[in-house]
Amino acid sequence: MKKILKRTGIILLSIILVLILVVVSLFWNEIRSLSSINQIDGYGMFQMTYYGDYGFDDFLLTGASSDRDIENFVIRRLLKGLPIDLNITGGGCTAFVTRNGDGEVIYGRNFDFDYAPSMQVVTRPKDGYASISTVNLSFVGYSEGNLPSGLNINSFLTLAAPFLPFDGMNEKGLAIALLAVPEAAPPFDENKVTLNTTTAVRLVLDKAATVDEAVDLLRQYNIYFSGGIDCHFLIADASGESVLVEYYCGELQAVTTSENYQIASNFIAYNDVNIGEGFSEFERYDTVESAIINSNGVLSEAQATALLAEVGGWYEGENSLQWSVVYNLSSLSGVIFANRNTDNLLEFELKP
Repeated sequence: MKKILKRTGIILLSIILVLILVVVSLFWNEIRSLSSINQIDGYGMFQMTYYGDYGFDDFLLTGASSDRDIENFVIRRLLKGLPIDLNITGGGCTAFVTRNGDGEVIYGRNFDFDYAPSMQVVTRPKDGYASISTVNLSFVGYSEGNLPSGLNINSFLTLAAPFLPFDGMNEKGLAIALLAVPEAAPPFDENKVTLNTTTAVRLVLDKAATVDEAVDLLRQYNIYFSGGIDCHFLIADASGESVLVEYYCGELQAVTTSENYQIASNFIAYNDVNIGEGFSEFERYDTVESAIINSNGVLSEAQATALLAEVGGWYEGENSLQWSVVYNLSSLSGVIFANRNTDNLLEFELKP
């Protein structure tokens, strides 16, 4: 009897070990990704390196005509059947492009909204450019009382992050951010694949090395705006070129500037129509422009950081600035901080 029990125990242990090996082999990249999660701020800011293929090239074959289509693709491809409910929302944002004292191109960006934990995600697609981007984790269900925490089931939804960037910089020094606007009227061609707001950002980060390439790519796709929040995109590259991509009058409008800087806020800039939301969008724009002009078009990273903190939003007396990031498009480095807390600046560097 002892021999039988011993043999049975060995067989069961062997089966368990085989199952463990199978699970590890199937989920190896997911395990590595979740293990890389690091909380970097008490407010709810995280970092993660995404390992493996997130299937974006496959996604581009069909695109998505609704958030449900994106959810279904992410559930099937990345989350192994675990359901999500994307809750894409907009916010009051500010972004600008200028240079520092060394002539390097810097790109500053604020995201203002309700409480939103955030995650910096590093991706290195096989057939695309490495990038570092910022994701709003509230869109996949995280909140102040429910945050990811490394290798456990509660962190699994962060694996959807590659499809949810709100701003980012790639290894070629190309940066992009989305900002809400009161209205947008994109063209539609039934022969083109359709993307949503965040997958359009992913497209540019993965595939574009210059501003011209980014605009050309965006022209190849239809776009719809998730959650009914219309947006425009401020794009800049390491040469200092920049463009504000807007969708107005049924066309993609590429808004450029003759200045050595470009600023975006929550109003439509095309053809100086200046259609705003009726809040602080013009005040924030003017504050940034005055700071850049008064410093002769040159801002250090420290000045850019302080400026972002200054123009960050307030809602009913509460600090609504969720995250701020300064990308150096020349050195592929930068700083990020949460909730106007400039005493806790995290430096980062994108290594191709």
